[in-house]
Amino acid sequence: MSSYRRDLVSRATRNEFRSLATGMTVRLVAEAWQNHNYNFAPVPEDELNYDDTSVRRIEFEKYAAAADWTDYTHVSRALLVFEDFIRYHRQSGWESNWLEEVTVKLERDGLSVDERGRISWLRRPVSTGHLENLTDPSGILAELERVSRTIADDPAAAIGSAKQLIEATAKTVLRERGIAFDEHTKVPALVKQAQKSLHLDASSVTPGPDGTDAVKKILGGVASIAVGVAELRNRGYGTGHGQASAPTNLGIRHAQLAANAAITWCQLMLDTLGDLAAPWRKAAVPSQR
Repeated sequence: MSSYRRDLVSRATRNEFRSLATGMTVRLVAEAWQNHNYNFAPVPEDELNYDDTSVRRIEFEKYAAAADWTDYTHVSRALLVFEDFIRYHRQSGWESNWLEEVTVKLERDGLSVDERGRISWLRRPVSTGHLENLTDPSGILAELERVSRTIADDPAAAIGSAKQLIEATAKTVLRERGIAFDEHTKVPALVKQAQKSLHLDASSVTPGPDGTDAVKKILGGVASIAVGVAELRNRGYGTGHGQASAPTNLGIRHAQLAANAAITWCQLMLDTLGDLAAPWRKAAVPSQR
């Protein structure tokens, strides 16, 4: 079992916000963390693996070091703190290119800042808890990193990586289930095989909500989403094949569409694979007589 857990907000982004603490008082830095039910006790200064001449930046780091940056709940609270930092510096008229630097770093992590200083996800992060339980999540993690690096400034590469993320997830699910697959199988067939292995296909007869027509309609739509991402890439809008002419009118919104679609499908697969009460687990256990 892998012990790797991916930070949802990178160290580079955290460092940018730590730098913003320079323009605040120690009291304001601490209150920003405390005002949002950030219930993680700050790390004592003598236990920090951090040295700085600024007491403000040290105060920031004491709270930041206490967070689990792979945990969605911890990160969600920390982002509220970051929003307060942004609003404070806007109101104080702090002069520098800090907002541009913060925005770029957040976008690389899959986050955006609106005109009111609110931070939101450009794409929903995959649950690291489920990745933690995989025998080898490296293929999925590699594609997630590629999507994150390229979505803001290379839409074609992000679309190509989104397709590869679906492919990597399907193969990982099949491997975890002990089901043989052909490495050269096309994405539509892989998606179908992976969903069937988890009883997430229309032909599966399962009790409860998983067996309802409503859920099966959703599952059919999700499968179509995954196949659509692959088709978008194969039609020349994603990297993976050399082309005589570069695609035109391709923008960040197309990259975000493909990334969000791919992550939606991958999250469904990983959630179901990790669910101890999922119907596929009951079917896999022989009946006891």
